[in-house]
Amino acid sequence: MSRLLVKPNGTHGKVHDITPESAGWGYVGFGLYRLSAGETVSEKTEDREVILVLVEGKAAISGAGQDFGMLGKRMNVFEREKPAAVYVPDHAEWAARAETDCTLAVCSAPGKGGHKAQVIDNIGLEERGKGSNTRFIHPIAMEDRDIADSLLVTEVFTPAGNWSSYPPHRHDEDKFPDMTYLEETYYHRLNPAQGFGFQRVFTEDGELDETMAVHDGEVVLVPKGHHPCGAPHGYEMYYLNVMAGPMRKWRFKNHPDHDWIAKQQA
Repeated sequence: MSRLLVKPNGTHGKVHDITPESAGWGYVGFGLYRLSAGETVSEKTEDREVILVLVEGKAAISGAGQDFGMLGKRMNVFEREKPAAVYVPDHAEWAARAETDCTLAVCSAPGKGGHKAQVIDNIGLEERGKGSNTRFIHPIAMEDRDIADSLLVTEVFTPAGNWSSYPPHRHDEDKFPDMTYLEETYYHRLNPAQGFGFQRVFTEDGELDETMAVHDGEVVLVPKGHHPCGAPHGYEMYYLNVMAGPMRKWRFKNHPDHDWIAKQQA
């Protein structure tokens, strides 16, 4: 199995616990809890900021001494309701109590003490691409919103038979404004859940070239290179992206062989 493909550790409790150390990089962390109604969980953020995303279900969430109350609307991620999300700064603590069965993502990156704990509201909806490259995005915390020190978080719905993160693009060099270095995780879900999708992670020189069949609940690590993914006919794909690097800006370059697709869609 590819080292870039991370399978969940069971079906209950903390089923993902990806750290910079386990991923072999310097910035992005990703955790995921599958909780039953009535269960509680808490963590200290230490030197990392956190964005909590309620992928599914309802939970009472508090952080950095603030009680944010009961959050969450969608009971199934494929309802495509906008997610509930909370930002918690570094050197703080957060807690969640599940009101219903829920799936809670813990997105993390180095914190700098520059932002206050808050509910992330007014999340938009964007349609991107054309034809079989169409997908739908909830930009939870991208750079146009000054709500985090390092984290960039977004979620994407890719209709069955369509492609996403496409044409292939990369953001693996620290040379702003042309490109920014951003590590990235993809937390995948499939509908129906028995389905599968594909994701390829590759560099232009061929030093890295891995194509993975991804299943419901799995995570793909993108340390560098291009990283398109596709949803087969009959299976809708969702993914939650976490990105972070030395600069909180998303600047990328399309693969030179495939950039014509982006120009054609402009």
